[in-house]
Amino acid sequence: MKLRAILVVFLFLLSSFFVRAEQAKPAPVPPPQRPPALVSPEVHSDNSVTFRFHAPNAIEVKLEREGAEPVPMQKDEQGVWSVTTAPLNPDYYGYSFIADGVRMMDPLNSLLVPNLLTPANALWVPGGASLPWEVNDVPHGQIHHHFYRSMVADDQRDFYVYTPPGYDPASKKTYPVLYLLHGFSDDASAWTAAGHMNVILDNLIALGKAKPMIVVMPLGYGTMEYVRAGWGNSDHDMRAKNLSKFREVLLTEVIPLAQTEYHVASDRNSRAIAGLSMGGTESLLTGLNNLVKFAWIGAFSSGGLPEPFDKDFPDLDAKANQQIRLLWIACGTEDRLITANRNLREWLKSKGVEHTDIETPGQHTWMVWRRNLAEFAGLLFR
Repeated sequence: MKLRAILVVFLFLLSSFFVRAEQAKPAPVPPPQRPPALVSPEVHSDNSVTFRFHAPNAIEVKLEREGAEPVPMQKDEQGVWSVTTAPLNPDYYGYSFIADGVRMMDPLNSLLVPNLLTPANALWVPGGASLPWEVNDVPHGQIHHHFYRSMVADDQRDFYVYTPPGYDPASKKTYPVLYLLHGFSDDASAWTAAGHMNVILDNLIALGKAKPMIVVMPLGYGTMEYVRAGWGNSDHDMRAKNLSKFREVLLTEVIPLAQTEYHVASDRNSRAIAGLSMGGTESLLTGLNNLVKFAWIGAFSSGGLPEPFDKDFPDLDAKANQQIRLLWIACGTEDRLITANRNLREWLKSKGVEHTDIETPGQHTWMVWRRNLAEFAGLLFR
């Protein structure tokens, strides 16, 4: 009996130990909650678009879309912020989210707009085959990516080249060439990745609306310190250095490389230069001051060209009309640079320099520049 009592006590103590040990264990940690399955952006049948962003701890989230003011998004009980736009015109739109003041990419969208300062996502609202940036069942050109060491800029840099459908490296046939320049904060891929210039040229050439041409798209900085200084840089000496060095890079490095690697016609009547924003200014400065090399010049929403204009174009007058085949200056009517572009056109008029004035609805956006390129390219080399 005594032994049995001891055994009962032992078993009681042992069970109490295991109970206490079990109670002492920390509560199991629930597995992390997966964010709900989302689609963003979602294009609806009426071309309205819903954007979604999972940020349960954010206090405020806004949608920042190219060509529109930022709009607030609303959060649901799962921490998903969303907003639906009014129906949008078929096009590509850059966008990003602003979460508690911090600019964020859309993790659900792999379509990107590359940029050295403000990379973004791209929204595609499909349209009909008549839109020049829509991929159609037509012969396609090719995009080539080149790298080289710049002795002028003292760095490694790149440029892109579009060759038209039917281009044969083994053939001796030569093609006219357009040097196409991007804007401030862009990189050398901007005109293909955001401007869809290869699609535009493919469609225009297939329709007989543009001559088959080679397009060279270089990195548009004479010095990278200019873009590294960021937005709002007011250093005029740095700006001047950037513009003059870029002109030297283009004339002494990019053009010779392009002429070595591709069947590019070397006469001035077969050479054009055009660009957007900073690239528009570079096109004007390079083209109008080197008319022996360029007969076709286009400027889309030119930015950074200070007045008085006589300083940057000291020798420009009506005699230039004998050499210029086309001077095409365009800007969106809602663009903050419209006044500067109008002032430039008035100055050209006062000098007797013939030019084409183009004003279209729109802001400082790719939606304007894609349309500019589609119109300008069709006028070249005629």
